Amino acid sequence: MTGSAVKILVVDDEPPIRKLLRVGLTAQGYEVHEAPNGAAALQSAKDEPPDLIVLDLGLPDKSGHELLREWRDAGLTLPIVILSSRTDETGIVNALEAGADDYLTKPFGMNELGARLRVALRHRLQQQGERAIFRAGGLSIDLVKRIVKIDGREIKLSPKEYDILRVLAQHAGKVLTHQFLLKQIWGPAADVQYLRVYVRQLRQKIELSPDQPQYITTETGVGYRLKEADPPPV
Repeated sequence: MTGSAVKILVVDDEPPIRKLLRVGLTAQGYEVHEAPNGAAALQSAKDEPPDLIVLDLGLPDKSGHELLREWRDAGLTLPIVILSSRTDETGIVNALEAGADDYLTKPFGMNELGARLRVALRHRLQQQGERAIFRAGGLSIDLVKRIVKIDGREIKLSPKEYDILRVLAQHAGKVLTHQFLLKQIWGPAADVQYLRVYVRQLRQKIELSPDQPQYITTETGVGYRLKEADPPPV
């Protein structure tokens, strides 16, 4: 990211949504550019390369999925956060599988959007140099020694439980789809029920209240998200 302000490209065909995002994100210190359709988005991203893209899936000339694939196929690695209707779980999953970093459903709050954007930006920066020890609240994961602790107490995990937690930690703060996790741990032919069983076991071991998890949260119909890592000490 360059310059004094993070540059965000908002791609949405609804003028009221673009205005809401422009006003809200500008107030949070971002530089906002707008595109009402896919063609304008492609041109804007070429002329004024952004640091992050907020992308609506429903556009008049081409779908957000097409834009996402074009950008990722072209090697664009910057964060892309999806806007979607609340019931479009299939569209959300497809977008995440195609390389989106996160999603937000309409209607949404500006505070939540701002938080999601900050996580997406930090996640991209962290990928440049993965930390050996992941910490989030009372949870710590030594990714070299494969040691997991809760409030300083070591937790014994099965190999599969650890592998799931490791993948989640490597993408902390980002929602990971069921299919992504299955491919990483078992391969493409695995059943999602395996994942649910192991996540339930993980929560029994690391959560104070497994029915109200604070570390591994469920994105209904989509996948799971691990709590964002604590910032490194100054």
